[in-house]
Amino acid sequence: MLTFSDHWLDQARHVPSPNHDRRPDPADISLIVVHSISLPPGEFGGPWIDRFFTNCLDPAAHPFFAEVAAMRVSSHFLIDRDGELTQYVPCDRRAWHAGRSCWRDRSECNDFSVGIELEGEDQTPYTASQYRILAQLVHSLRRAYPRIAADAVTGHCDIAPGRKTDPGPAFDWKALEQAMEERHS
Repeated sequence: MLTFSDHWLDQARHVPSPNHDRRPDPADISLIVVHSISLPPGEFGGPWIDRFFTNCLDPAAHPFFAEVAAMRVSSHFLIDRDGELTQYVPCDRRAWHAGRSCWRDRSECNDFSVGIELEGEDQTPYTASQYRILAQLVHSLRRAYPRIAADAVTGHCDIAPGRKTDPGPAFDWKALEQAMEERHS
């Protein structure tokens, strides 16, 4: 079972990001947004995601990095290809992951959501380890933040249609459902 201490997941590697601020209502954590990220695009591994979320990405290290190094973004969590869990922002703070977004007639999803990045990209299947850890994390988030309803897990593409595509067609929502069910059996 995954556990929280002061809004930090005890079992995660902690890499604090400066890219967060106060939620308008810290008690209103009611949505989980699933994302994908790979840096450089289509490549996995390396220190680049940590550096990106901590504003330390060297724009000269790869041609793509020059386009994104000045961005100030973050997520609460990252699950890498092996299932390792990293936390960048405590859950009671607003991470900067969703941008312009809307879910069920509520705009500004950063205000009330937890962002979970999966190391991946739209067309590459995610790993069994990622689904297993994601299911555990969703279950633990729901226990810690009871306003997150059973149907309040969505993709970035669903809250920012036309602007974002992640986690993409490679993300298998049925595999997540199955992993969630296996947690309960």
